[in-house]
Amino acid sequence: MKKLLSLAVIFCLTFSVNAQIESPQPSPFGKIEQKVGLTDVTVEYSRPGMRGRTIFGDLVPFGEVWRTGANANTKITFSDDIKINGKELKKGSYSIYTKPQRDSWEVMFYSSTDNWGVPQEWDDSKVALKATAETMEMPMNMETFTIVIDDLKNDSAALNFIWENTVAMLKMEVPTETKAMASIDKVMNGPTANDYFAAGTYYHEAGKDLDKAYKWVSKASEMAGDQAFWMLRRKSLIEAEMGKKQEAIATAKKSMASAEKANNADYVKMNKESIAEWGGSK
Repeated sequence: MKKLLSLAVIFCLTFSVNAQIESPQPSPFGKIEQKVGLTDVTVEYSRPGMRGRTIFGDLVPFGEVWRTGANANTKITFSDDIKINGKELKKGSYSIYTKPQRDSWEVMFYSSTDNWGVPQEWDDSKVALKATAETMEMPMNMETFTIVIDDLKNDSAALNFIWENTVAMLKMEVPTETKAMASIDKVMNGPTANDYFAAGTYYHEAGKDLDKAYKWVSKASEMAGDQAFWMLRRKSLIEAEMGKKQEAIATAKKSMASAEKANNADYVKMNKESIAEWGGSK
């Protein structure tokens, strides 16, 4: 009887530990993923509701730092260096803190993103950028706090914070022209040494057309020069497989010499072993 009672107690304890009741959160999590030009922008935040409360000047006091949402930090991530209101901001992730005023907001991009709300010890050195957001009064209330990326153009967008009857607006500029021109130049100028090497390596390792593999790896090593010992190593292996043993030995010796200059013992050893295998002298 005691044993049965013990088992029942253990079962109840286990059930109470493992059981989790799911219920809606008062400030649901939201996520925005938006491409602006060629730059990826992601915003992750929690969205409190008005629920009959006065927000700005009461729930969110004027002149005090606000977490800009609820629960964990509101986090924004940029895949490229951008500009906010004309100021440079490096790519990466930031917490967004704001200091609402009646006529404008101070918006701070904070480099630490692992705080819950406003940091207990504010560190000004972690403020990567401060910007002033213009505010506008709306003719109706926005019940749920909302962050919007809109006014999308090739090289810019608006980052808007909306709650109650207020919208605060920032301008984002992204490096679309720089990225587009770099892409165009790369394509128009043809494949790089690394492109030729990757293609040749794949063909060689996949057992495809060996002549093409040799052509592409030779082109890669020609473009990169003799210092690219890893490319020369691949070229020598293909030459040996094609039956060009003397060429393979000569190429392996070049690879070994370059690897010695680079202090790469692994490639020196591999080339020495291959040269000996192919009947060459070290």
